[in-house]
Amino acid sequence: MKIQIMNGPNINLLGKREPSIYGNMPFETYLQTLCTSYPEVEISYFQSNVEGELINKLQEVGFEVDGIILNAGAYTHTSIALLDAIRSINAPVIEVHISNVHAREAFRHTSMIAAACRGVICGFGLDSYKLALESFLKK
Repeated sequence: MKIQIMNGPNINLLGKREPSIYGNMPFETYLQTLCTSYPEVEISYFQSNVEGELINKLQEVGFEVDGIILNAGAYTHTSIALLDAIRSINAPVIEVHISNVHAREAFRHTSMIAAACRGVICGFGLDSYKLALESFLKK
């Protein structure tokens, strides 16, 4: 099984950015744990702060992987272009968030991309990614 993990803006600052919300662990450290825990899964990782680069990556891998785990960061709440890109590919996408976006500012309660995703997982810290991966393994 091939899974693409994609992170959007500011996720590259995990471990430094608002640790009370996002924790102290850099994503790369968590990713190594995930890869070690699921050696049977080929996990690829991509992060960009640029919306167009996320769209390009979705189009690049969206016809060849078994699933995409996407934390679009703030673009979740603003990007119709990401919504259209997700709808344009074959691979199922699961939207993830580290924090519980529904317990935060009101503007974070709306996802522009959720309608095109298989599901949404939020509020379980970095384990939101593990839960998404587990759901792909059960399909």
